[in-house]
Amino acid sequence: MKEKRCASSYILITPAKNEERFLPFVATSVVKQSILPKLWLIIDDGSDDGTPSIINDLRKRYSWIETVRLPPHPRDITYHYSYVCHTGFQRIIELCNERLIEFNYLGLLDADTELENEFFEKLILEFKKNKNLGIASGKIITQSDKNFQNEPTNYWPRGTGRLWSWECFQKTSGYVIEPSPDSISNIKAILRGYDIKQFNNMIAIQKRETSSAEGHWHGYQMRGKVAYYFHKNPLLIISLFCYYTFKDPYYIGLAFLAGYLKALIRRDKQIHDEEIRNYYWNSRLKEALRIFRKKPT
Repeated sequence: MKEKRCASSYILITPAKNEERFLPFVATSVVKQSILPKLWLIIDDGSDDGTPSIINDLRKRYSWIETVRLPPHPRDITYHYSYVCHTGFQRIIELCNERLIEFNYLGLLDADTELENEFFEKLILEFKKNKNLGIASGKIITQSDKNFQNEPTNYWPRGTGRLWSWECFQKTSGYVIEPSPDSISNIKAILRGYDIKQFNNMIAIQKRETSSAEGHWHGYQMRGKVAYYFHKNPLLIISLFCYYTFKDPYYIGLAFLAGYLKALIRRDKQIHDEEIRNYYWNSRLKEALRIFRKKPT
């Protein structure tokens, strides 16, 4: 591939499974972007609703939209989700090689996330301001059936509506097939000296809360299992349990703790990556304590 130095060029992937309800809104927000992606690959994860028809219609209307269809598989926000995205990134990079498409950034947008029209333009501007920025995302606002609510804010980029610089993507091993691959990517970027940030001056509306597609109880149980898998410090587990306990719906703290304890009692396998294990046992706890101390009393 040619050296990818087209200053505002990005490519985008979107995993989609049975997203006929939300995908049309997401697609409209992408085609209205002030800077369009050079290529947008929608990965159809074996959908059995109207999703394939929506994707095919988009392909007919826009030459820069492509798709790949995977065999049917149960919805899974852990390993399979990361496999779908990993496959998508591999395929879109292959297509760029074949078509000599140059790009500077790679993006991931879930099929339930609607963007403001200048979303990616604003993100790219932040990369231009800070040459050390490796990963960035916008602010997520969750839309329920009744209202809008802010997702918890911290400086870490979110999993959806994010961009990597091409250099950072390569140096952090791309998109790994692991639970919570976006968090792993964030950590590896930090450890390799990159800046990462979530910016609040660009808005993404997530049509449902993260982890809620299969219900809140299941979703937060999975979060607890992933916390064990990552070898998180028990003090972090306690703080997360307390945080979720005071968040509506109030049972999600119990779901999180149940998932963690089940994995602990069964002695489920844990991540082998020593960088990630050490980060969650030591560095992340220190960061959390610093953030807590800075909060006004």
